[in-house]
Amino acid sequence: MKNKLFLSIYLGFSAFYLLITAFNQEEIARVLKPFLLPLLLVAVYFTEGFTTKKILLTALLFSWIGDIILLFADKGEIYFILGLVAFLVSHVFYIVLFSKQTISKTISNKLSFGAGIGLILLYFFGMITTLGPKLGPLTVPVVVYAVVISTMLFFALKGSYQWKSIPYHFVLIGAVFFISSDSILAFNKFYQPIPYASFLIMITYLAAQYGIVWGILNLNQKK
Repeated sequence: MKNKLFLSIYLGFSAFYLLITAFNQEEIARVLKPFLLPLLLVAVYFTEGFTTKKILLTALLFSWIGDIILLFADKGEIYFILGLVAFLVSHVFYIVLFSKQTISKTISNKLSFGAGIGLILLYFFGMITTLGPKLGPLTVPVVVYAVVISTMLFFALKGSYQWKSIPYHFVLIGAVFFISSDSILAFNKFYQPIPYASFLIMITYLAAQYGIVWGILNLNQKK
């Protein structure tokens, strides 16, 4: 199937991109980056239609727009803010996407689910407490972004208790990787430089997008 072919190409191309990044070939990586997400977009496009297909495509599209804008982040703070907005919109669509998946069971283990919510809240308040004093004029947009990505993670967690068995693991893991990528970027920009930040940001980001896409496609696989 064409979608599986493009998913495989995405994995191979991502591995090549990460290798380039690991060797600090920033100019080459800069040229290659815009071609990563379109492979997932094409993979989803060639997947047989399902109810939330357009929502997934839109989330990926705004992520790709964010990728492009952030290539110019060194040219001025406005590009960082615009990139933040693009990814904010992407996360909103991911929230809608997760909330609209078919529920196949009720939440039985409410204790572990509650613990998961507690960890999300701990993450949110930990990030805001740590980064808050460093954010300056970007405090409000970054806090709003933190609220949205935490909400996205909540819906992925909720789905992991309500969706079918295997694919939800990939969606949840993808959401965790997405938050990890955003957190590394935030700490590197606002708190202190992190060694190999570019590589760490991208490996978690690329894994996140693949995990979410693979999970959603399999959750909606035609029998």
